[in-house]
Amino acid sequence: MIIGDLSRQECQEILAGKGLGIQFGPFNLRIRSNLKSFAAVAYQLYEPYPLLTAAVISDFHVDMNSPPGLRRWLRPQACFAIDGHSPFAPYNVEHAFPALEWGINWCVATRAHHLLMLHSAVVERNGQAILFPAWPGHGKSTLCTALVHSGWRLLSDEFGLVRPEDGMLLPLPRLISLKNDSIDVIRHFRPEAIIGPSFQATRKGTVAHVRPPADSIQRAQEPARPRCFVFPRWIAGAPFTLEAMPKSQAFLMVATNAFNYEVLDEISFRLVINMVNSCDCYSLRYSNLDEAMAGLEELSRSFDA
Repeated sequence: MIIGDLSRQECQEILAGKGLGIQFGPFNLRIRSNLKSFAAVAYQLYEPYPLLTAAVISDFHVDMNSPPGLRRWLRPQACFAIDGHSPFAPYNVEHAFPALEWGINWCVATRAHHLLMLHSAVVERNGQAILFPAWPGHGKSTLCTALVHSGWRLLSDEFGLVRPEDGMLLPLPRLISLKNDSIDVIRHFRPEAIIGPSFQATRKGTVAHVRPPADSIQRAQEPARPRCFVFPRWIAGAPFTLEAMPKSQAFLMVATNAFNYEVLDEISFRLVINMVNSCDCYSLRYSNLDEAMAGLEELSRSFDA
């Protein structure tokens, strides 16, 4: 059963009551919210995700609700909480949905230490996964969105989840968060992409969320083997370049783009060493998305050569 099997009204009532159970890859979440505006966006964008029964144990219990007291009427706000604790200051109520998505990222990054978590987009095709480790603003989400709407499977836009026992990548095909100019870039590049509303003037600028293709969500329990690291950087007006990177440099960049490298200590060192040694490593510079896509398609054809 998926979220879309519910009516909009049923979804809203469950959110406001016992909470909506959703499976995102290896994690089970139960989300509660008393905000009608939040419920409408959640129903639209979570529609194809698996719906969990009340009996399923949840990894995270999260809430996005109005704060108590007069504030909910005088200056409407929304508070994110996990297990009854609010780690962040209240948000403008109009930003409740992106606040929830950021909050879920925080939950995964701070609690899923049974996995190595790389700050990386990950896509897969024909059993071969490309990781795009990058800092915010380097264009990984734009590339990731374009690829998964061009025949690639989304594993994640934010987390490269590495299973320590075998080095396989676990899918976490949640919504892809686009910011500012990237939103219109994708709207023009792939008009068929399902993009939610644009939230203006958030703490990260203008934000909109792209729903992954159904195939990526349906294959969320299918791991992939890493094949290639591509370190992207969007630079206005820059010519397209895709160049091999020394593995020593790639190791440092992967390790410094991990959420919990220090936490896992020797385990993370061993995993990153093995991944870098077994993968091709490249730096990518681009300003034109079509050129970047063509270059990555050519690169992927070399995987089977």
